[in-house]
Amino acid sequence: MKHPPLAATLLWAVLVLTAPPCLALASDRDQPMLIEADRAELDDVRGVSIYRGKVKVTQGSMVLAGDTITVYSKGSDVTRVVVEGSPATYRQRPDGQDEDVFAKARHMEYTRDPDKVVLVGDAEVTQAGDVLRSDRIVYDITHDKVEAGGTESGQRVRITLQPKPKPRPEPEPADGAPGPAP
Repeated sequence: MKHPPLAATLLWAVLVLTAPPCLALASDRDQPMLIEADRAELDDVRGVSIYRGKVKVTQGSMVLAGDTITVYSKGSDVTRVVVEGSPATYRQRPDGQDEDVFAKARHMEYTRDPDKVVLVGDAEVTQAGDVLRSDRIVYDITHDKVEAGGTESGQRVRITLQPKPKPRPEPEPADGAPGPAP
């Protein structure tokens, strides 16, 4: 049984699946990965790994969870990762940020050629109070482009953007102290 390549492939896939929209903590890649599932099927010949039953993948600040995670690969290259759940969820801390990015959908899919992340079914991406909701969200990694919209008429895209904090006024100088330079 030669399973380490698929585990390493899953690691790479999960990082690629989750990092592009928000550049994850660089240190996450150096952390051990823990995969928990009720069952695992690893088929190196077909290039398919299937993890079923309360699947949870944790690495550093990244947590990916779903009912089923399927990884497709050719050789050592991941071609596609599919996460199914009710909902499937993802959480990770981006570099230089104080708050995690959180995503959820019934179906999450990463494809390598073209590089895309697709969230379908009550899709939602949240960070620092900003929220993008739609039935379908597609992130084109190569072109850094997001498309959102429902697959049926009447479904609407909803975006909530929090106001940016106002800069704090400079404190008044104490008596006799010089003020800010002009």
